[in-house]
Amino acid sequence: MLKGLNHLTLAVSELSRSTGFYRETLGLMLNAQWDTGAYLSLEGLWLCLTLDEHRGTEPHPEYTHYAFTVTADEFTPTVEHLKAKGVKEWRQNRSEGDSFYFLDPDGHKLEIHVGDLRSRLEACRQKPYSGMEILT
Repeated sequence: MLKGLNHLTLAVSELSRSTGFYRETLGLMLNAQWDTGAYLSLEGLWLCLTLDEHRGTEPHPEYTHYAFTVTADEFTPTVEHLKAKGVKEWRQNRSEGDSFYFLDPDGHKLEIHVGDLRSRLEACRQKPYSGMEILT
């Protein structure tokens, strides 16, 4: 089952403003940035900012979600367990590492993910996102 919180992904309306806030105001380290996103971190936290061009002045968490860590061995049984419990899948995996995206009973967007920031950055070194610069 779950091993801990894996990462937070926040949909943002202005990437440079949000990246600056998390770096300069809160002191997170910028690990990578690309045309539509950024990875930041501090001890025990991997934060992904992703540009949501549909955001207006009101919050609209299109891609904002919370991810939990599972081991590679536990991924398939955990997905099967979730599906057997009738959870609704809200997105297909499009990134490195096994992921399953699902909703809780109140519609909060959740994910289980195999991997970590290190493995994501390594995959991005092999196939970077558009405009990506890896800084660590």
